[in-house]
Amino acid sequence: MHDVAIIDYGVGNLLSVSRALEHCGARVVISADPAVIGAAARVVLPGVGSFADSMAALRADGLDALVKDVAAAGTPLLGICLGMQMLLDESAEHGVTAGLGLIPGRVVQIPGAGPDGVPHKIPHIGWSALQPGPARADWDGTVLAGVTPGEAVYFVHSFMAQPAPEHRLADCDYHGVPIAAVIGRANVLGAQFHPEKSGEVGLTILRHFLNR
Repeated sequence: MHDVAIIDYGVGNLLSVSRALEHCGARVVISADPAVIGAAARVVLPGVGSFADSMAALRADGLDALVKDVAAAGTPLLGICLGMQMLLDESAEHGVTAGLGLIPGRVVQIPGAGPDGVPHKIPHIGWSALQPGPARADWDGTVLAGVTPGEAVYFVHSFMAQPAPEHRLADCDYHGVPIAAVIGRANVLGAQFHPEKSGEVGLTILRHFLNR
């Protein structure tokens, strides 16, 4: 059995995620084979680009149902970037598109300005600091254990997830706009940023995912 299966549905930078996980000691397989993915001890759902296009690609091979089965079986599941957004109920990107419904919430566009009305760049690109989510005092017992609040990770996105507060493990602040950076519900986790591009902080998070 492979430690981690990365779902290959034609979307996402699979090799960089694979190399980061291998660096953390995992045995990794990149696959679209339901049998291989279903047998893995852990599963990663990557994603870049359009929510609607990515959900269509996932559904085209019946992999959306497989991801739901993986989650229901209790297998640790990690969505990265758009893969995190796909874990939610729906996205408002280019009209409303249904997601996987594994974590309650929806995906909306990042506002073009902060609360002070000063415009900021969209997409949100670059390093932003992680802080505990609104319902958390710390990260004990989570995939973020070992990360110090204030440490930064690398983001590239124009839309943001809005899950219920209890599912927001970590946020970042983008000019006064709180953005869900890490979300979680039971065995299902999501990172809006790219842990594979976030240096030692990202690797720390991946190591904790591998040890779940």
